[in-house]
Amino acid sequence: MTKAELIEEVSRVVEMTRKDSEVIVEAIFDSVVKSLRGGDKIEIRGFGSFRTRQRQPRVGRNPKTGARVEVPAKRIPYFKPSKELKDLVNENGPNPDAIPPDGTPM
Repeated sequence: MTKAELIEEVSRVVEMTRKDSEVIVEAIFDSVVKSLRGGDKIEIRGFGSFRTRQRQPRVGRNPKTGARVEVPAKRIPYFKPSKELKDLVNENGPNPDAIPPDGTPM
């Protein structure tokens, strides 16, 4: 699912204009990024949690030339799905709301 498809789905479910739905989705994404930049952990019950992890500096290699490259330490975003989300994804049987890969409704 792309961001545009998410905006369309929000617009359809809450019966608002696409522009209003876009503002809502953008506000949520901006809030997540702002919190992660500030070092906060975000927990959405029943969905999962977002946090950052610290990567240590290391020596890498340029795949084209083979030259050694110093890769600096950095923070990376990390998502941990909740048990409930894992169970929903791995649920047995057909999902009545699922749309098959060809996009045609069941």
